[in-house]
Amino acid sequence: MAEAVVTMDGWCKLHDTRTFDWPSWKMIAEEERKAAINEFQEIMKKWDAVEENKEGSQSVYKVVGNKADLLFIFLRPTMDELEEIKRDINRSKLGDFLIPAYSYVSIVEMTMHNPMQEGKDRELSPAVEARLKPILPKWEYACFYPMARRREQHANWFEISKAERTRLLYEHGMTGRKYAGKVKEIISGSIGLDEWEWCVTLFAHDPLQFKKIVYEMRFDEVTTKFAEFGDFIIGAYLPEEDFAGYFEV
Repeated sequence: MAEAVVTMDGWCKLHDTRTFDWPSWKMIAEEERKAAINEFQEIMKKWDAVEENKEGSQSVYKVVGNKADLLFIFLRPTMDELEEIKRDINRSKLGDFLIPAYSYVSIVEMTMHNPMQEGKDRELSPAVEARLKPILPKWEYACFYPMARRREQHANWFEISKAERTRLLYEHGMTGRKYAGKVKEIISGSIGLDEWEWCVTLFAHDPLQFKKIVYEMRFDEVTTKFAEFGDFIIGAYLPEEDFAGYFEV
């Protein structure tokens, strides 16, 4: 039996996409629209305070394409906090027009390839802490997609040895390093939490870099043999100062 990998786990992560009910929005009075936006901006101020205290992070994006209109990404220490955020959105007046489209739940993780010493707790370095509890970069574009590993007769990720998995992932990581400064990545695990096994979130100043890094990684052995992918969703960053303007009619 192949040996399972131990993970170091950080903040819980929610990708929440919404379609906006523009026809209904246009039918209400301008004063109601302004009040709804102002109320939601007060909710966003609470989120900002959480990020300032480094107790979580969030960003909002305008989805490119017709899979949704808006993408919210939230990071929090607990699932309860993510559920509370969802409830706050849905209870708000603006939430009446934000129709759930697709969501994905996961937990930020790092793989531990070296076992912990017996009887000694592993102390997190600042670099590891930053990876497990990241502040989302407010770069111009974000892209996320779920993925899983194949379990086919001649390509079963969960049957190969831990050493082989480590080798394949190391080579995969070396491809990613070529894009340092161009693409930032957050990997989160979703086994037992959602329909796929992992979630990858990418950030870039230029969306072309998403195409380049994903394309090049398709030629890595770990991807060609073992990777399966769900839908890709890409969004353009929506700064808070532009939030109200997005809903103008």
